[in-house]
Amino acid sequence: MVQRVGIVGAGLMGSGIAEVAAKSGADVLVWELKQEALDAGKERIEKSLAKAVERGKLSAEDRDATLSRLSYTTNLEDFADREMVMEAIVENEKIKKDVFAQLDEIVEDKTAPLCSNTSSLPIQTIASATKNPERVLGLHFFNPVPVLPLVEVIPALTTSEEAVEKAQTFATEKMGKTAIRAKDRSGFIVNFLLVPYMLSAIRMVEQGVATAEDIDTGMKLGAAHPMGPLTLADMVGLDTCAFIADVMFEEFGDPTYSCPPLLRRMVQAGHFGRKSGKGFYEY
Repeated sequence: MVQRVGIVGAGLMGSGIAEVAAKSGADVLVWELKQEALDAGKERIEKSLAKAVERGKLSAEDRDATLSRLSYTTNLEDFADREMVMEAIVENEKIKKDVFAQLDEIVEDKTAPLCSNTSSLPIQTIASATKNPERVLGLHFFNPVPVLPLVEVIPALTTSEEAVEKAQTFATEKMGKTAIRAKDRSGFIVNFLLVPYMLSAIRMVEQGVATAEDIDTGMKLGAAHPMGPLTLADMVGLDTCAFIADVMFEEFGDPTYSCPPLLRRMVQAGHFGRKSGKGFYEY
């Protein structure tokens, strides 16, 4: 079983993955490019664990043990001894390919899985940047990672079954996630269904069919959803929604996946949703 894990990225997703991996007993090394971002990620993990203790979901002893298994770096070379790496950085093809090319050279065990948490980019595209594409796969977690139990496992055409099994076993048996396996196409399973749903709600607001509040209330009370599509879009990040829509539209050429003008304008205005303080709602 994998024991030494590397997490590339200490943002919302990366810190969540790191927290759950450390809770599972793994030795977790977290990387960020800049020290400020690394410090923010560390603080986010510490606050999350403190809340878990306050709510009685984690003992103080387990919190301390989890923190002791976490270490942090701004030097990617420190990943040389990792037995598995999970990447959770910005949804940018060029940046991801550059990072995976570096990891492929740095991580000494050439069978160690290199996993991307991308929500939209084809895994084969990322794997093509490496000399050992058989070790590259998608491992897509959901926000918030400590709460949501799902992970999508996405092999590329070149991914070995050994890498898939090693990564999936760690995610399920160590991290306690439920795994579903998807083919390598944009959107995978969840976002292939979810993104058109959110985009349709945005078009309804754009066309004046109903207010954001009434659309969300309708789906909560009429379809038993825990939150409405526009609240969800704000939580995901409107910039992320727009990016995924663009990638999916490029892949499939289906107008269902095209980014609505309203969404594009909101992103241009810096209204990203919850993380910026304003989206379809104010926070």
